[in-house]
Amino acid sequence: MKKKNKICTAIVSIILAILFISPFYLVLVNSFKTQKGIFSDVIGLPGESFTLNNYVEAFKHLDFIKSFTNSLLITVFSVVIIIIFTSMAAWMLVRTKSKVSTFIFLMFSASMLIPFQAVMLPLVAMAGKIHLLNPVGLVFMYLGFGTSLSVILYHGFIKSIPKEIEEAAAIDGCNKFQTFWIIVFPLLKPTTVTVSILNSMWIWNDFLLPQLVINRPEWQTIPLKMFYFFGEYSKRWNLALAGLVIAMIPIVVFYLAMQKYIIKGIVQGSVK
Repeated sequence: MKKKNKICTAIVSIILAILFISPFYLVLVNSFKTQKGIFSDVIGLPGESFTLNNYVEAFKHLDFIKSFTNSLLITVFSVVIIIIFTSMAAWMLVRTKSKVSTFIFLMFSASMLIPFQAVMLPLVAMAGKIHLLNPVGLVFMYLGFGTSLSVILYHGFIKSIPKEIEEAAAIDGCNKFQTFWIIVFPLLKPTTVTVSILNSMWIWNDFLLPQLVINRPEWQTIPLKMFYFFGEYSKRWNLALAGLVIAMIPIVVFYLAMQKYIIKGIVQGSVK
C-alpha cells in the first residue's frame, strides 16, 4: 500500500512539474528562434532557426541598463527602509506590553486582508496632490504596503530574544537606540534576510503600482518596459520572448542564490 502511494505521489509530482515548467520551456526555447521558426514549430528545439540576434535587439529596445538601474535603486531603497522601520516597530510592540501595542499589532495583521485595488485610486489621487508621483513616492508607498508582513515576521522572532540581554545592555549604559541597533538587530539576521528576499522579489516584479505612479519614460522599471515592449513588438514574438527572458534573469538568479534562507527565516520567525 505504501509503495502504491509513493508511486501515485511521484506520478502526480511529475505531472505538476511538467505543467509548471512547460511555460518557462516554451519562452526560453522560442526566444532563440526566428519568427518563422516559432510559427513552424513552437514546441521543438531551435535547430536551424537558432539565433542570438533576438537578445541583442531586445536588450537595445528595452534600454535594459537604464530600466535595470531604476528597478535596482527602487528595490534596494524600498527594502532598506522597510527593514529599518518594521524591525524597530516590531521590537517596540513586543517590548511594550499593553492593550495599545496589541491593538496596533492586530491592525498590522488585519491590513494584510485589504486588497491593493481597494485603495489604489485614492492613494494615487493623494500622491498627485502632494507631488509624489515619482520614484521617491513609489518607495514610500512600498514602505506602507510592505510593513504588515515584515512586522509580523519580526514580531514572531523578537519574542524569542531574552529580555535580560537588553537589560544587561541598559546597565552597561546603552540607551534604547543603542540597545536595538547594537544588541538586538544583529540577532534578527535570519528574519532580516527573509524580509529582504520576500520584499525584493515582490517589488522587483511589481507592475501595477509603478504603472500608476511613474509617469516618465526615464523612470520606468523592467516590468513597465516589458509591458510597453510587448505592446510594440507583440507581433514579433521572437523579440518579445527574448525580452521576457532578459527581464526574468536578475530575479531568478537572486532567488536561486537566496532560496535556502526563505523557508528557514519564516519557520524561525513563526515557531519561535
